[in-house]
Amino acid sequence: MYEIKKQIYLDLTKTQKSALCNYLRALVKKSPEYSADEILEKFIDDEKYYLDINASRFEFLAEKLDDEEFLNETKKYLYECRKYYDYKKSQQPIIEAQKEFEKKKRAFLREVKMSKESPTKKQLYYYDKLCKEYNLEKKELTSKLEARNEIDKILNEHTVEVS
Repeated sequence: MYEIKKQIYLDLTKTQKSALCNYLRALVKKSPEYSADEILEKFIDDEKYYLDINASRFEFLAEKLDDEEFLNETKKYLYECRKYYDYKKSQQPIIEAQKEFEKKKRAFLREVKMSKESPTKKQLYYYDKLCKEYNLEKKELTSKLEARNEIDKILNEHTVEVS
């Protein structure tokens, strides 16, 4: 998509080309059920309508809408955009799996870090209170991870389910 952008609309200014390409790309993204030809046809019809009522975003296209070269370049760009979004859609399951893997990796690294740090005063205080409340024997807690796990274990064992 980005390679074709360098080859088309050479007679437009940089700003005009950018605005037109962004608009066309948004049209393709918004309309995944339409083919590139249908999107081109809709774009041309809309632009002619807006030019007739003097409300066009792309006034510089007034003479070009019927130009064969402009239509071919636009069609090429729309095809490339369609290919790009179809490829991106096909990659979605892989991206989701990668995100899930990264999430699990961060959780694991968090736990490794917690296992090497000593428990906080809050954790120790809360653990002491829970042990007193439920008449449990206290253990010597050596890490944040162990403290968290012990507190969770006590809460899970002694929590009354509300039905």
